[in-house]
Amino acid sequence: MTMAEEKTAPPRKRLFVSLMGLTCLIVVAVIFLIWWIPNRGLANIHPNLPHIVGIIMMSLSGIAILGTGLLVLTTALGKDIFFTRFMRLVVIKFLLPVIEFVGRLLGVDKDKIRQSFIAMNNSLVVSQRQKVRPDRVLVLLPHCIQLFDCEIKVTGDIKKCVQCGRCDIKGLVDISRKYKIDISVATGGTLARKVIVEKRPKLVLAVACERDLTSGIKDCYPLPVIGILNERPFGPCFNTIVDVSKIDAALSQILLLEEPAQM
Repeated sequence: MTMAEEKTAPPRKRLFVSLMGLTCLIVVAVIFLIWWIPNRGLANIHPNLPHIVGIIMMSLSGIAILGTGLLVLTTALGKDIFFTRFMRLVVIKFLLPVIEFVGRLLGVDKDKIRQSFIAMNNSLVVSQRQKVRPDRVLVLLPHCIQLFDCEIKVTGDIKKCVQCGRCDIKGLVDISRKYKIDISVATGGTLARKVIVEKRPKLVLAVACERDLTSGIKDCYPLPVIGILNERPFGPCFNTIVDVSKIDAALSQILLLEEPAQM
C-alpha cells in the first residue's frame, strides 16, 4: 500500500472492536479480583456471603461480555439488534475513554483509535435504519475546507460560493441542492454547537479531523452524528479536502426522500 493509499484509506472498526474486547477482558478480570481477594474474609461475616458476592460479580461479567458481543454483532451485521441507542451511550461516555487509556498503554496512536471509534459510531447510527427528512438533517463543515485565500467567505451561507471548482465547496453546494439539505460552515466547536441549537436537526453529518469529530460526537449525544474524516494534505486546518462521494453515500442511507409522483 502506497503512502497516498494509506492516507486516504477509510477508517476500520477492527481496531476499536479489538481494543473493546481487550477492555472487556480487563474489566472481567478486575471484577474477579474484587470478588476473589476479600473472599475469605467474607466467609467470616456470613458463610453464604462469598457465594452471593460471586453471583453478583458473575452477573456483572456476563453483562460486560454480552454488551461487547451485541456491539460487535450490531456493527458487523449493520442491524439494530437490541438497545442500539443505549449502546452508543456506553461506547461514547464509558468505553471510549477506557479504550483510549488501554491504547495509550499499548502504544496505539490516539488518532487511529479515534478513526476506528468514528467508524463504529457511524455503524451504530446507520444500523438504527432511521430515515430523516432532508429539512431535519444538518451537514456541518469546517471552515478549512474552503481555500484560505478565497475572497468569498462561505461561513454562514455556503450558497455564496461562485462555483469556481478550486475547492470542494462546489461539490458540496451541488449536494445541498440535490437533496435540499442545510449545509453550514463552522469556524470552531462553539459556533458548531450554536448552529446545532439554532437548526435543531434530528441528525448531523459532520466533516472534521479525528479530534474534532470525536469531541463533537460526545458533545452531541443523544443526537446522532455521522462523522466523515477530512484529508489534510497541507497539514491541519489549512486547505483541507473531503471526498464528496462519501457524503453523498452517507446521505443516501439516512435521508427520507420523496418518491416521484406516479404518472
